[in-house]
Formats: sequence, structure tokens, C-alpha cells
Amino acid sequence: MPVPRSRAPGRSRVAAATALLSALALLLALPGAASAAPHPAGPPAPLPPRGSAHMGMGVLAHDGQGRLPQGGRAAQTEGVDVSSHQGNVDWPALWSSGVKWAYVKATEGNYYKNTSFTQQYNGSYNVGMIRGTYHFGTPNDSSGANQANYFVDGGGGWSPDGRTLPGVLDIEWNPYGATCYGKTASQMVDWIRDFVNTYRARTGRDAVIYTATSWWKTCTGNYAGFGTTNPLWIARYDSTVGELPAGWGFQTIWQYTSTGPIVGDHNRFNGALDRVQALANG
Repeated sequence: MPVPRSRAPGRSRVAAATALLSALALLLALPGAASAAPHPAGPPAPLPPRGSAHMGMGVLAHDGQGRLPQGGRAAQTEGVDVSSHQGNVDWPALWSSGVKWAYVKATEGNYYKNTSFTQQYNGSYNVGMIRGTYHFGTPNDSSGANQANYFVDGGGGWSPDGRTLPGVLDIEWNPYGATCYGKTASQMVDWIRDFVNTYRARTGRDAVIYTATSWWKTCTGNYAGFGTTNPLWIARYDSTVGELPAGWGFQTIWQYTSTGPIVGDHNRFNGALDRVQALANG
């Protein structure tokens, strides 16, 4: 009786591999299998160039855009804020549309001055607006005092002419890196205090603080100590201002949209035009 020949080990491995590949091919052919397969991550989005930051740059990404506010019973006065992002601004058209005040970016950190500053600052004044300037703070670059001095020296001063609003510290999401600029809540509060104290010493005015409640809660621990001295400019793109940061019972200014007419960033001053003039006069 002939002895049966054993199957070669190599052939067994080839057959097993062939069966496995066939099974995988069948699995990938099933509906939805391709979408479940992992995709390699793309490169991170490039950071914007330094100096390009402007008010509300991170509001849409972090807080979203709700409905535009409707007219209310309380008197409010329309205003805009601009930076080099807008370039040359059509101030006569804004004035004709009902905009009566403006804030212009003057400086950022301790390294950038608005390249459109002259046209924007003088242009708003020349059509009759009450105007002021703001500084985009970058607390990881230098001290609050250093940046307050850079701001005042770069166009952020104040004069008692009845047409100049006090300077603004724009403190919000970091477009160039870590949300809180690498600082703890207490370090951030100290930096802001250093800025506003220096600004007051240089100008005699308390700086307005521009921020968003979500950022303020995250990066200052919802510190309440500035509400009695520094007017609040709140960024909230919705039909109401929503929750305010701790310490403030009301906002002085509300940035309610980044998609307004002529220039995107539109605001409502919490009062009639005579209250805007009162803030300018101190």
C-alpha cells in the first residue's frame, strides 16, 4: 500500500495567505468599509502672520455666530472697530449709515503698528465721529507695562478734546499659539493689571477692556476685580450679550457681529450719543 505524501509546508503557508487576502478584499468591498479606513492627518493650518490680529479674531471659532440682535427699547449707538485687516475705510459711507463712533487698532504686542492707522484714525475724525484706539495684547511677548507704554507711544494716548475715547486693551484668544499665552490665571490677571495701571499712569484714564466671557473664564479664572474701574467691551455674536464676565453688571460696548455693512465688525454702545461723548470726556 503506497504511503501518502505529506503536503509541503510552503504550499500550506501560501494557501493560507491567499485565503486571508481574499477575505480582506471582500471586507473592503462592503459598503462603508472605505470610509472607516483611517486617513493620514494633514499638515496643521498655518498660523497667521504676526501683527495681523484684530478684535474678535477668535470669536467665531470659539463662540460661534448666532442671530443678529433686533432693536430694543434702550438707546444704543452704532460704532465700528477697524485694523489693517480693513485697509482704507469708506468713512463717509459709514457715517451716512448711522455709525457715530469708531475704534482703530494702533498697536500689537511690542512689535507692530497698524499700517493703515493714519487713514483710519484721521478719516473717522474728519467725518465727525468720536474715535479711539486699541491695543491687541500678547502677554507672552513682554510685560503689561511694556505694552501699555508701546501703545501710548504708538497712537494710544488720550486728549480731553471731547472726540477721543480712552484706549482699549484687546485681550482674547491667542491667534499665534496657546490660548492663554502660556500663563496661569493669576499670571494673566497680574499682566492685565500691569497694563491698565500703566495706561492710567500715562493718560489719566482707565482703559476699556475688550474680551469674550468664554476666554475670560478660561484664562483669568473669571476674575472679578476690574469691573469697578475698567469699562467692559464684550464680544458676543448673537441676539443678546449673554453672560458677562465676573465683576461687571453691564457692558459699555457690545461687539455683536463680524459681518456688518461696509466693514465687518459692528458694535453697539450701551447708551445714546451723549453717553459716548461722556466716555470721551472722562
